[in-house]
This record gives sequence, structure tokens and C-alpha cells, in this order.
Amino acid sequence: MRVKMKSCTPSKYISKIAAYITFGVLMILFISVFFFVKQSKEDRLISLGDQLVSDFRAGLDYEMADLLSLSLALSEDGELKNALTAGDESQGYRILSRITERFKKYTHVKTLRIQVLTPDFFIFARSWDEGYEGMPIWWFREDLASLDKNSQPKVGMETGRLLTLKATIPMRSGDKVLGYLEVIKFIDDFTLKLRKKGIELFALMDEKYLEQAELMRNFPLLNGYVISNQNYNQQYMDKIEMMDWDALLLNNYEYEDGILYLYEPMVNGAGKQIGIYLLCISKDVLKQYEKADQSVSVFTQFSDEDIKNVVDAWQTPHDSFRNAYDKELIGILPKLNDEDKKELEVEAKRILYGYSKDELIDIIVENKHNEKKSGTIK
Repeated sequence: MRVKMKSCTPSKYISKIAAYITFGVLMILFISVFFFVKQSKEDRLISLGDQLVSDFRAGLDYEMADLLSLSLALSEDGELKNALTAGDESQGYRILSRITERFKKYTHVKTLRIQVLTPDFFIFARSWDEGYEGMPIWWFREDLASLDKNSQPKVGMETGRLLTLKATIPMRSGDKVLGYLEVIKFIDDFTLKLRKKGIELFALMDEKYLEQAELMRNFPLLNGYVISNQNYNQQYMDKIEMMDWDALLLNNYEYEDGILYLYEPMVNGAGKQIGIYLLCISKDVLKQYEKADQSVSVFTQFSDEDIKNVVDAWQTPHDSFRNAYDKELIGILPKLNDEDKKELEVEAKRILYGYSKDELIDIIVENKHNEKKSGTIK
């Protein structure tokens, strides 16, 4: 019995080789597409992260510019200067506490504090408590050394017994420095502003500053930093503690479980790093931000041009107003809700009634659009 042997024809052999080649090409294409999509995602995250960090810096600059303009206005308060010159500490306290209560009542600023220092950096009066008059603060406030040299206005995130945003302005009578007015805000207000946009902030001060920041010694710690904003989102704590911090500090960002973490150095007014800012943004917020108009800061709701105008205004804080206080009061009205405007509008009208017709025309003409106005000023 003869058995027939099967043979592999050339055409079948070629077909098998073609199939292997096709499979190999498809695998290469699949791997290439996979890595391309992964790289594309990383590039998108980096681009979004860079834009968010840029907006964050602009938003923080705006907060400082706003704080500085307020300080400039309050430093010209004649009643406060008289109390300082007379050494009337009780009157100084009454004036400062009255000012902060008005701001808490009529504006979104809820953590505002004001204090006045003597020329040699002893406390004259504080808005939030009495009993500290005459206490020296130069020993735990390194940032005051620059004022002792040049007596120029300054603003920045500064360490002390607490970590806060501080604007410090010399109060003068002619060329003589009567003392210094300091307006203080906690980072908590800015944290709430970001939270309304779906962005969580952790303001982290380097643990080494706890030696002087005695009021923060019970604040929670996170990877060698002190969490400075007391209204941080506790739901993120476990995730942040498990995060690869080395990768975060190396790349300035980390993306885990649908959350983008962004790292930005925290520097004081002298440019020295004192901690970091950690931003946490969910993927849903990232999608919204990607579709948003990038010329408008998600942190401030003012355009980039508006922020630039505020910073430029540091050089000419009064424009056609007689003093910085008048300008600050009139300028803040459009930012308030209707119910918050009523009482401040009464004071604004009283101030403007004291201006001449020509002064009022100058103020109108110098609005941000520089529109030409005509008509009767009543």
C-alpha cells in the first residue's frame, strides 16, 4: 500500500510568510499608536499644566496687587496718622477694627487684618486684638530688614508667626516716616476662589520655618511641609501622601487616578523659596479648562490685560483721584453684588460730590477704554 505524502506548495509557503509579516506590521502599528496616544496625552497634560501654572501666577500677582493698592489707600488715612503721631494706641485700634469690619461686611475679603508698626518695628495697633502694643516683631520678621534700609512699599508671601500675604507701606508726613501700615490676608481667601473653579490648593510652607511660626506648630504636616491654608480639602490627603513626590518635583506635575497635580515654588517678597504651592485638578475640570477662553484667567475672572493694568497701576496709583483711598473705594464698587453696594455707594457719592466738574470729567475720560465722553456732570 502506497501512502501519499503532502507537500507544501510554494504558494502556500508564501501565504504563511505574508501572514506573519502582516501580523508583525499590525503589532508594530498597534504599539506605535499606543505610544503615540500616550505621548500625546503627556504633551496635552504638560501644555495644560503650563497654562494653569501661568494663570495661577497671574492670579496670585493680582491678589498681591490688590492688597498693595488697598494698603496704599489706607496708609493715607489722616485720622490714623494723627493717632500714630499722638501715640494714641486705643484710637489706632478702634480705627483699624472699624476698617476691617467694613471690608468683611461689604466685600468678599473675610480674613483681612491690619496693623500699624512704629518706625523701629514695634506694634502700635492691630485690628484683631489689643494688648500687644509695644511688642517688637523684628526678631521673627526677616522681611522687615529691607524696609529699614529703603522704606519702600513691599508685598509678598511672608513667614512670621503665621504664613500670610502681607503688604507693608510706609506712613509719611512729608519726608518723615511715621511708621508702617501693614495689610494682611490669609491664603484661605484665594483657596476658596480656586475651589469655586474646581481647583484645590495646598499652600505648603517648609517645615524649618516652624521655629518662628509658633502659631502654626499644630498645623498638619505633609511630606516635610506645613499645610498653611486651614481650609484645604482633606479628601485629597490620602492620595497626595501616596503620590510619587520625586516625580512631581522633577517634572513639576504628576497625573494619577484622573487628577493632575501641579507644583509651583512658593517664594517670599525677596525671591527666596519658602515652600511650594500644590494644585489639584480633576479630569472634568481639565476638560472645561481646555475648552475655555485662555485669554481669561480661571483664577481671577479678569482678562490678562486687566491684570496687567492692575500691575501697571502700581506706578500711578491715584490717576485723577485726589488720593488712593478714593480710587480704591470707587474702583471696588463694580466688583460687588447689588446688595453689597448700597451703603458703600452712599460714601462714594459723598466723596465724588467734593470733586470739581473738571476732576470728574478727567476720571471718566481715564477709564480703561479711554472713551471720549460728553454731556453734563450733575
